[in-house]
Amino acid sequence: MLHRKLDRFCQEQRPVWVFLRDQQRWIEQALVVEIEGDLVTLRYDAEDEDELHSWEESVRLDSIGAVSTRLAYISRHAGADDLQTAEDCPEAERLSSSPGPVEPGP
Repeated sequence: MLHRKLDRFCQEQRPVWVFLRDQQRWIEQALVVEIEGDLVTLRYDAEDEDELHSWEESVRLDSIGAVSTRLAYISRHAGADDLQTAEDCPEAERLSSSPGPVEPGP
């Protein structure tokens, strides 16, 4: 099951957070680059003081304890005026709140 999930994340190029239980650490916002047998290759960036490092790490499938992915996010810095609401939707694409009359078909 985990193998299939990781394979899907690899195809979608979706960032994932991976917990390595043997090292008791998280790898954040990694891309699953390749899955070959029980070996998973992850690519990610890590910041250390003033430097940014890019890593490619291969881990065994059985050392992965958890995998998370972000579904959505909203910036905390966005003001109320920046959020899009139904009123921002073009008139032609809005859903009617009251059901209109149903016209009979031919």
